[in-house]
Amino acid sequence: MTDAVPDEGQSGSEPEATDSLKAFGEVVKAFRKRARLTQETFAPRVGYSVPTVASIEQGRRFPSDDFVEQAEVVLDAFGVIQATAKHLTRKPGLAKWFRQWAKLELKAATLYTYENRLVPGLLQTPTYAKTLFEKQIPALGDDEIESKLVARVERMKLLTDRPHTIYSFIVEEHVLRRQTGGSEVMREQIEHILDICARRNIDFQIMPQSRGHHSGLDGPLQLLETPENKWYAYCEGQENGFLMSDAKVVSILQKRYARMRAQALSAEDSVSLLQEMRGAP
Repeated sequence: MTDAVPDEGQSGSEPEATDSLKAFGEVVKAFRKRARLTQETFAPRVGYSVPTVASIEQGRRFPSDDFVEQAEVVLDAFGVIQATAKHLTRKPGLAKWFRQWAKLELKAATLYTYENRLVPGLLQTPTYAKTLFEKQIPALGDDEIESKLVARVERMKLLTDRPHTIYSFIVEEHVLRRQTGGSEVMREQIEHILDICARRNIDFQIMPQSRGHHSGLDGPLQLLETPENKWYAYCEGQENGFLMSDAKVVSILQKRYARMRAQALSAEDSVSLLQEMRGAP
């Protein structure tokens, strides 16, 4: 993997076939039934939740490499599952430049996110996300909006499907005070973040407006640790994204993120501020 992998000039939601995902799901289902396993008995053997297995079999979720490998072994599929996986195409909806990062997210042991523009995608409510898509320029068609929303909602499941992944979010206060979609949309969004904050593996901190200077002023940032303890960083602009693996560069960004965690409000104070923004429940 290169140190920086831009996909410049690609807005990233070109039509792609979903039939391959459905076909892959049918293959997995056929071999699962051949092995006389239910989704409930198959899921723990491959290390995934029952809803995830169901989504893959229905062609609604792109399988990770790990799922493909485990399913092949558990179902003794003569190489058919792995062969079918080679022809998979991802659903439309994820920006092309983001897909490498999204693939890494599926197996991340640690995921850190700093955002100063909008609520991070993993934390967005469907209503908030739909507002963003509906206001995009150039305007999107109804089908494009729907495909992007489906992809966004599917990605949000990482927070519930991977309870052992450590998540950290730092979000600028002004992002949460901006009335994106109106007061009711933002009230729902803040309520959702408060619910997420209650999870043991998720930390959420607000960078207060009163903080005159902090270490994240160069822009949004994501850091990810793989199960093999390899770290990557990802930075995104308006029409491109960069995936970085150079150890020196990633180390610099890790130091900046660590400083931001100290400069932001504590998790407890962030929850108090969110409750204040939300108002009376």
